Amino acid sequence: MRKSMLIPMQAERRDQPIAVFDSGLGGISVLRALVRYMPAERFYYFGDSANAPYGSKPFSQIRHLTIQHAKRFFEEGAKALVVACNTATSVAIDELRQLYPDRIIIGIEPAIKPAIENFPKGKIVVMATPTTLRERKFEELVTNYANRCEIIKCPCPALVELVERGELCGETAEKAVLEYVGSCLEPLPDAIVLGCTHFPFLKNAIRCVVGSTPKIFDGAEGTALQTQRRLSEAGLLREGIGEVRIENSLKDPAILNLSAKLLQITI
Repeated sequence: MRKSMLIPMQAERRDQPIAVFDSGLGGISVLRALVRYMPAERFYYFGDSANAPYGSKPFSQIRHLTIQHAKRFFEEGAKALVVACNTATSVAIDELRQLYPDRIIIGIEPAIKPAIENFPKGKIVVMATPTTLRERKFEELVTNYANRCEIIKCPCPALVELVERGELCGETAEKAVLEYVGSCLEPLPDAIVLGCTHFPFLKNAIRCVVGSTPKIFDGAEGTALQTQRRLSEAGLLREGIGEVRIENSLKDPAILNLSAKLLQITI
């Protein structure tokens, strides 16, 4: 029996959702920016909290999980994919683009460039998962800018789990932040780059630890603007009333309630 495939026309493609993927809840910080810049779009957010954190997993497993999720999103009709996970981006984004050369695929990177533009020759601390800090893409970023400033790697493996549990502030969160960044605070850095999409939800705890002086950067806004630009160039921006659908690999209503809370809170 012959199989057939329905190819949507351009107007129908505009109405297709944008898939936003993260290893858990962190990518909701990117989803917030996407909704802010493109309120008419239909967003499908999928958090893989059942396998979180990705940052402590082998590269091969991260790559496999990311590619399998992307395959499903495109088979279900996503017009674009935003990989709202620094670890998944660093490990799998190049392979995703090779597998789907005709698709709009946006990854997220640590906001090192804007931090350096604001503080040339400054001290910049990059908080991220160990995997992100070890990956070739991050090393290339550091190499490109190493002669312009001091870049300090700060691996923070346990902070992802704090966000997944909804522990965003208070003594436990501040103690965990201090454990990782304490050795980087003498002298105080000029900037702190949040190289994991979970970390913006810990911004209050980070601020309590580092004080008011360092400027904090994350990549959500740049990712949203890049997505908007790519969709506009392809003639795929949608008009009308937007929507957000959130799913999680943990089949637990509590994780969906926390997801909705993270989408709405002020950070």
